[in-house]
Amino acid sequence: MNEISHWPDEHLAQLSAAVAQIAASVGQRILSLQQSGSFDVAHKQDSSPVTSADMMASDYISEQLRKLQPQLPVLTEESLVPWAVRRDWKSYWLVDPLDGTQEFIYGSGDFAVSIALVHYDLPILGVIYWPAQDALYSAAQGQGAWRQQHGKHENISVRRLNDPKEDDLKVALSRRQPTERILSKMSAGNRNVEHVYTGSCALKSCLVAEGSADCFVRVGETGEWDTAAAQILVEQAGGSLVDESFQPLRYNRTALPKNPNFLVLGDPRIDWPLILPQGLSSESST
Repeated sequence: MNEISHWPDEHLAQLSAAVAQIAASVGQRILSLQQSGSFDVAHKQDSSPVTSADMMASDYISEQLRKLQPQLPVLTEESLVPWAVRRDWKSYWLVDPLDGTQEFIYGSGDFAVSIALVHYDLPILGVIYWPAQDALYSAAQGQGAWRQQHGKHENISVRRLNDPKEDDLKVALSRRQPTERILSKMSAGNRNVEHVYTGSCALKSCLVAEGSADCFVRVGETGEWDTAAAQILVEQAGGSLVDESFQPLRYNRTALPKNPNFLVLGDPRIDWPLILPQGLSSESST
């Protein structure tokens, strides 16, 4: 198992199309459960919520990915694998079956399905599906970033400012997140800062990738499944998903599959270390 050392572009393109179908299929099932109210809510040991929709999606995605690539292991938020087993994985699927569980419970449409292929601790393929908007985002190494919605399949990229030193910035924020906690980390100077609101880490990253926002600052605990698909999507769109030292996030390197605080950044011509000079507090946010 797990002996693949190289992923040809053609193979990645085929996988991306197949994974997109899986994400869209399960995403519509999740949406139907929300609309009908046919789901149960429980709480994990860390008090975070989990629903029967999370578990259904996790099981379905895992089953379909194993059919697609039997030799590849699968790690999902709802089906963790011991470090002793996964520490030597070279390629594997990393899945958040329902990113934005709280939004789902509250009846908001701001939740997503997130599936990534990780190879040697970096994502090389990512698919994010937004069921409420029927929007499918996908990317693979060297193949650009794409959005499929309303019958259109189009290449997306981060917003390029006319003047990277002076133009106003659009910041992606959560509706359930104290806005000032995030904006206090920024030194925007004379720029105006516009707020763009949505739930789900993955969806805020999609906003940066498609140019609807310029950055997203995440302070607080997240899992590696929250960022893997988003990272390859934003990178292929011309941006970056980085830690506080402005280094790309890496995966499956520690026993706990958790992320540090991170930044999702658009236009690379912007002097982001000047705008975000402070270390990010470990204070939790949602």
